Amino acid sequence: MVLDGYRAQADFAITPVAKLLKNVSPNTISWIGLLIALASGIVLAFSYEHHILLIVGALLVILSGYFDALDGKVAKLYNKCSKRGDYLDHVFDRYADVFMIGGIAVSGWCNPYLGLVAIIGTLLTSYMGTQAQAVGAPRLYAGLLGRADRVVLSTLFPIIQYIFVCVANGDFATFDITIMDTVFNISWLEIMLLWFAIVGNLTAIQRAIVTWKNMGKMEE
Repeated sequence: MVLDGYRAQADFAITPVAKLLKNVSPNTISWIGLLIALASGIVLAFSYEHHILLIVGALLVILSGYFDALDGKVAKLYNKCSKRGDYLDHVFDRYADVFMIGGIAVSGWCNPYLGLVAIIGTLLTSYMGTQAQAVGAPRLYAGLLGRADRVVLSTLFPIIQYIFVCVANGDFATFDITIMDTVFNISWLEIMLLWFAIVGNLTAIQRAIVTWKNMGKMEE
């Protein structure tokens, strides 16, 4: 979680808006964030045919991430924190991840099998963190692929893809990678999902090992 440790530095953009939402339920904000994530996935799914949707999808991703941070800030400011709200937030985060990554996975930019592995890595990363708490060990946030990292990367890479497809007239929009005499043509969005697939699953394994060791210490 490279970027999750810097969430406090984004308070300047979140707190002023949160103060205006005193009478709004954090769960309502969570629902709005989820619907925006769904919209981003739909938009990105059609971005191969309509390149401008890469920019629209990127903006929707970061907006969804903003609402994801906003619901927690409103809950803390106005003492509206609850176990049900925390549960809802985590469930919606997982759906949002699937919507955003899944939209790219089924688009023309990506091999769907790579998208599937990326989704698995993303979900397992989050699962291992919360499962640690479920078995009585400390909850885990460590790793290279946290929620904030995924949101930022899912915002930047569609923009990068758009730049190289439209602004650079297709130059460097894709790359040829040779593996065992087989040439694979890969897009920028596939590079992002490849990162999610590899680092996500490595982070999940890392968290599983840490939890196993923590449980051993608890049993001593």
